[in-house]
This record gives sequence, structure tokens and C-alpha cells, in this order.
Amino acid sequence: MKIIFAGTPEFAASALAALLNTPHEIVAVYTQPDRKAGRGQKLAASAVKQLALEHGLAVYQPLHFKASTEEGLAAQQELAALNADVMVVAAYGLILPQAVLDTPKYGCLNIHGSLLPRWRGAAPIQRAIATGDTETGVTIMKMAAGLDTGDMMFKTFCPITAEDTSASLHDKLAIQGAEAICTVLESEEKLKYYLEKREVQDEALTVYAHKLSKAEAKIDWSCSAVEIDRNIRAFNPWPVAFTPIDENNNLRIWNSALSPEKANDAVIGEIVAMDKHGIHVACGDKKCICITNLQWPGGKALNAVQIAQTQKLTIGQIL
Repeated sequence: MKIIFAGTPEFAASALAALLNTPHEIVAVYTQPDRKAGRGQKLAASAVKQLALEHGLAVYQPLHFKASTEEGLAAQQELAALNADVMVVAAYGLILPQAVLDTPKYGCLNIHGSLLPRWRGAAPIQRAIATGDTETGVTIMKMAAGLDTGDMMFKTFCPITAEDTSASLHDKLAIQGAEAICTVLESEEKLKYYLEKREVQDEALTVYAHKLSKAEAKIDWSCSAVEIDRNIRAFNPWPVAFTPIDENNNLRIWNSALSPEKANDAVIGEIVAMDKHGIHVACGDKKCICITNLQWPGGKALNAVQIAQTQKLTIGQIL
């Protein structure tokens, strides 16, 4: 089949890499325009664009597909001229109007990192960890005009462990997403089969995964140890949980675990113990979390042993 692929970050690149190993023809790759990145703020190509160029694929980077503008209309016509059988979309980052969704012969399929209709939206992986879900997965859906509202065609399942961060869970789901889309597109007959058996989402079960903000990554030590631990892991690798150490500087907390230490007489946010496992901090429910990986301003992320060696934190100190 002739496939158009649309995606931007690493999650999408995993799926593109898998599709490149199939007999299908990738006729074009769509990705977000190059963005400024790093300290030098130089323009950087997306992970998907880099992979596409390595394989000599045609790359398109329209700003949008709005038919109300000449630019958007031209982008729609350009896509239609590719005469694709199907368009695969994974974390693309642009809204596709109905005209685009209807252009390929079999429509547009999306690789979404949750078990829809739970966690529609921008941050399904992070919200699943922060809320305490014990399972997530990938849903392949036939795209509709709404936000992740399309009919579900295929699902994979993935347990969420107490050690998972958004980074580790992202990597697991990226692999599952790549395998899932290859399963659905194994052949034209298989694609027709999954399209015919697709299920409508139950709107009553819908939960939205709202976009993350830097502000919500500030640790509220009055919360329970379980909540704080989940948030720390959910916000790794972005926006990274933090706690202020003075008026101008924050201590970034990259990873943690639940601690066996008790905090009966401790003040909220107080360091009650330090050992080879990390820094044990009192939380609002009189339980503790163990900070296992943190970073001072201008420094590198440190593990538990390195944190102790710096001697910058002390028992009794309040974060």
C-alpha cells in the first residue's frame, strides 16, 4: 500500500522505522516545521524528519491545513496529489481537517498512547502515571474530526509499574505503537478487517489528558507520599518536578520511590533520613518519599550516592 506518514517526536519515529521495514511504500512524510532548540537556539529537525531524510523520503512541513488560507489549501491539494491508500498519524501536532481525513483511500489512522477513551489529549502517558493507573497501552483508531474521538481498531496493553517514569513508559509504548500499526497494516485485507470491526468510543468513559505545565511540577509537600512520588515520575523527563531552595533557585527532582521511613514528628518537607537509597522527605500524610535522583541549578543530575557525597543537604533541613 501507499502510505503517508505524519508525526514529529521519537514516539512517532519508532512507528516510521517499523513501517520502513514492511513492503509498503512510504510516499511522503509530514512533520512539524523545524524548531529552535538547545542553548544556541538553532533550528533543529524533528526525530521523524531526521529518519525520513536518512531514508531518502519526501518530507513536507506545512504550517497548517486550513482551507481558509491559500497556504492551507495548497497543503491539502499537495497531500491529495500523493494518492495514498492510508495516512498514519502519530504525535504529529497539527489539527487535520475533515477534508484531509477523507483524502486517503482508507482514511487516516492514529497511534495513540493510551487505552481510549481514557486519556484523550496531549499528555496521556504522564496523566496515567500521575493518577495511579496500573495499566495503559496503545490504541489504533480511525481518525475523526474531534480530539481523539475516532473509532477504535486495535489495542495493546502495558502494565504501569511503581518504577515507571514517563520516559520509561514512553519507550515501552513507542515499541507497542510501532508493532500495533504494523499489525493493522499487515496487508490491505487485514486493514479492511480492522476497519470493519472497529468500535465506537464510549463517551461516558472519556477522560482528558490535559497538557502539562511547568507550574504544576512544583512539589506540594503537604500532599501524600504516593501522590508526590507519582508526580515526580510523571514529570520525568518534562517539565521535571522541583522544589525551591531559595528565592531564585529550584532543586530539580528527577526520580523517587516510596520510603519505609516514618515521619510522625517531622515537619512537612523535612529531610528525616539520608542513606545509600537517597534522601527521605516527610510528606503530608506522615509518610515519606525517597528522592533517588536530583539536580542542583547549573549542575548535572545526581544519583543517591553522589547526592550524599556533595554534603549539600542535611537531616532536619526543610525543602
